[in-house]
Amino acid sequence: MKLHWFLPTTGDSRTLVGGGHSVPTEVARAGGAEHTAGRYREPDLDYLIDVARTAERLGFESVLTPTGTPCEDAWVVASALLAHTTRLKFLIAARPGLVSPTLLAQMASTFQRVSGGRLALNVVVGGDQSEQERFGDRVAKDDRYARADEFLSIFRGAFADSGYDFSGDFYDVVDARTRTAAPVPPIYLGGSSAAAGPVTARQVDVYLTWGEPPAQVAEKIAWIRKLAEEEGREVRFGIRLHTLSRDRSEEAWAVADRLLADLDPADVAKAQEALASSESEGQRRMRELHGGVAPSDARALEVYPGLWAGVGLVRSGAGTALVGSHVEVADLIGEYAELGIEEFVLSGYPHIEEAYWFAEGVVPILRQRGQL
Repeated sequence: MKLHWFLPTTGDSRTLVGGGHSVPTEVARAGGAEHTAGRYREPDLDYLIDVARTAERLGFESVLTPTGTPCEDAWVVASALLAHTTRLKFLIAARPGLVSPTLLAQMASTFQRVSGGRLALNVVVGGDQSEQERFGDRVAKDDRYARADEFLSIFRGAFADSGYDFSGDFYDVVDARTRTAAPVPPIYLGGSSAAAGPVTARQVDVYLTWGEPPAQVAEKIAWIRKLAEEEGREVRFGIRLHTLSRDRSEEAWAVADRLLADLDPADVAKAQEALASSESEGQRRMRELHGGVAPSDARALEVYPGLWAGVGLVRSGAGTALVGSHVEVADLIGEYAELGIEEFVLSGYPHIEEAYWFAEGVVPILRQRGQL
């Protein structure tokens, strides 16, 4: 089992709206109430260094470094953090179509040499048409997956010593190559749309799903595994979740209640209006879990024992959290592992404090059980 953490390049807070990925800026910067320890933390370099060093100190494999308009640029941030870490890897999110596949191979190859092989690539096809258009990309959603297939073929091929030629519907390149040989970084991709399956089966090393209940996750694993077998390949599986564990279950749920209480219904409505416009099938599935309205009791959004859908009320992407005692969270992680999940990409608010709760509370249990 591999455990990864998250780099909050949109900002951070003790509340769900303070720096939640893709939360509208005016909502995020509202932070907590006056005179509370919940204000917005800017994603300046000093703070991100603190998060990265914490993740490294606590033994996480890598930090997911997100992409998108609300984020600081993933490549610039990760490159800056290399000098402040020694072992930590960077799972850098990148969007095919916004850069040449050969250029990205050059960037990745250089990063591998400079870092000593500390790169993994998280391919984000994109589910928000308005954001794609912000970057001048008007390719339709399903076609973006087909383009990603061609993109990754060229990206991988460029690492070969002999160079790589390719001609397809989206790309036509001759002799794609990097300056000198370097290990091809492992490629991660998440997607719930039917179009995500073929490119995953042909090109991806680790398929990522957002934190749906185990039954739905099992269906996705079976789907991708079958497609990969037809391609003569094996794909590993990972899951993207938040975590909120405490010494006792009641304490964890009390924190979840406070996170809900801090949400302004107007902020929830604003965030849900933005999320409703997403083309992402995964985002639609996240929204179905919570219904778009914040209840007064956090347990009302417990969609499976220990799986809480409250984060998705104001945050795009991963919208569920593991909530409970350290033992209960470890139990649910074990349940996902039994399905075939090998990698867990985790986060929590705020990202330094919650990393310690998980590493000091849950990790020893997983290690004792022989799962780490």
